[in-house]
Amino acid sequence: MILVAALVILLPFAAAVAGLLGSRFPRGLRGGAADLAANRRAAWIAVVPTAISTVLTIWLMFFLRQGVPTSPDGSVPAALNPSPGPNPSSEGGLLHGAITDTWTLIDTGSVPISVGLFVDGLSAAVAVLVTVVALAVQIYSIGYLSGDRRYPSYSAFISLFTSAMLLVVYAADLLVLYVGWEIMGLCSYLLIGHWWEDRANSRAAVKAFLVTRIGDVGFLFGIFVLGTAAGSFRITDVIAKVPEMSSGTIIAATMLLLAGVAGKSAQVPLHTWLPDAMAGPTPISALIHAATMVAAGIFIVARLYPVFLGSRPTLDVLAVIAALGMLGAALAALAQDDIKRVLAYSTISQLAYMAGALAAGSRNAAIFHLITHGAFKALLFLCAGAVIHAVGSNLMREMGGLRRELPVTFVTMTIGLAALMGLPPASGFFSKDEVLVAMERALSAGPLTDAAALLLYGCALATVAATGAYATRAWLLTFFGERPAVALPEPAPGTAHVIDTHEAPATMRWPIVVLAVPALLLGFLGIADVHWGTAALSVVVALLGAGTVYAVWRSDPLSDPARMLGPFRTPCERAFYVDSVYRTLFVQPVLGLARLVVRADDRVVDGAVRGSGRATVGLAGLARLAQNGNAQLYLTGLFAGVLLIAIGAVIFG
Repeated sequence: MILVAALVILLPFAAAVAGLLGSRFPRGLRGGAADLAANRRAAWIAVVPTAISTVLTIWLMFFLRQGVPTSPDGSVPAALNPSPGPNPSSEGGLLHGAITDTWTLIDTGSVPISVGLFVDGLSAAVAVLVTVVALAVQIYSIGYLSGDRRYPSYSAFISLFTSAMLLVVYAADLLVLYVGWEIMGLCSYLLIGHWWEDRANSRAAVKAFLVTRIGDVGFLFGIFVLGTAAGSFRITDVIAKVPEMSSGTIIAATMLLLAGVAGKSAQVPLHTWLPDAMAGPTPISALIHAATMVAAGIFIVARLYPVFLGSRPTLDVLAVIAALGMLGAALAALAQDDIKRVLAYSTISQLAYMAGALAAGSRNAAIFHLITHGAFKALLFLCAGAVIHAVGSNLMREMGGLRRELPVTFVTMTIGLAALMGLPPASGFFSKDEVLVAMERALSAGPLTDAAALLLYGCALATVAATGAYATRAWLLTFFGERPAVALPEPAPGTAHVIDTHEAPATMRWPIVVLAVPALLLGFLGIADVHWGTAALSVVVALLGAGTVYAVWRSDPLSDPARMLGPFRTPCERAFYVDSVYRTLFVQPVLGLARLVVRADDRVVDGAVRGSGRATVGLAGLARLAQNGNAQLYLTGLFAGVLLIAIGAVIFG
């Protein structure tokens, strides 16, 4: 069975290689019909292997859910079962069996690196999410980037992105996992900057790359600390050695790992790259926000959860980060005009919910919400792409009344927004209930201090209201009211202005319809664990936020409901000036230092080189004066020299 997991990883990787090298084979022609033919070949190369990987991951998940123990000793490794939390029974549902194998050991002279895979219920479920969303994005991109001459490289990078995330999910060794972790960072840079001709897009790609690299430095050192302390980088060995590690070692390792998690999952204070990453094509936003990159950080905490449970201070820090991130990002989303930035800040907020559930002691609640969020957030981004495709703008002030022109997109995006708000029967209702219950239980019994637990739960309830508010605002501004009049260029004589707003092509429409099904129904897998009191409170609070926005909008449908924020609208729109603070404290000093270095290099280093050249030329000019070919001058110089020597001999002799 482990070969099936390896095949799941290798198929998208092979598609990436084939897409980059073979899309224009054999003649490498460009332009016109050659580009269209290359795009068609690239689409087949990208979609077919991803579809096969999707089928294999689903089969592998059902195989494990049969409860067949397939680990070497016939059972699930005990090290992967976290310590019982407030609700121990709820924390065992992810694991029904395990498959593991090591193909080779790389001797490093100290701690060896094991090349192998480990598949359990946790990784199998997340792998299904990754492949399903990746397949939807690949199919959707065929229509969205129709005619784009760089589509072959784009689809190949998506395949590489998918393969890297699957390697993170299935890796049995932390350093092997880190390889996939870093490849994802490279792919995000390449895909966010797909339209690099626009300088803003290339800057967004560079920003995403640099900010996540900051966190990855800490992440790598955290891996080294754990591997050195455990004498192995194998995840099962590391977790088994946790009871033997000192508290200082565990705290240092988890704090360092948390830096990487904050970078990849866009959590405070390394969250600023994600809104700017919307510069990339919308399908890439769906992939990054739903199934790769940002999901990787949450997955890592869940995979190493017993290690984090051994460090209560780290969980307190994670709780504070989650509390600030979920509420701050939700308020920022409430004031954005760009529909993709609304969803970007929404992702930061929802990931903070998952981080909060992990801090509160419930891994299952976090992973359940990760999976449902992946379904409805991918749906929302692809719906947003369909709206942008029809309107030609990301700005909600240029939308309105689209429910009539885009009925399929309207229905599916309504399902996605209902799931985001946590309204029944959508999937987000069930997963958000488990998250809130975990935080509520942490108030009385759990790994958090009382202050951290209270802050986390209070911010979570406030975020439920803010989520209802910004989701309703986006829904109203996009699909209701009237679309504002836009001045169009004067048409040719004898023709009329025509605004043709229609549904997206089938390659874009069908992935949306398919993703609407899990976004609506996936939550019913957890219906037996619903806590109806907490669920009712969540729905009431969400409807309170939604009702407030609706009342404000109803009073003046032509105005933005964000006006209800009053003087706080600008700070929320600017995301509380965090980017400005970073620019003042870090970016400008670094740029100033860089300019100083450039000036020093130009004037000192290069100046010395240029000065030595000028001095040599000057001395050569003086020497040239004596070498002018005039014999009389040579004889005069000779006699003058002899005369000076004679005078010197007489005087000093």
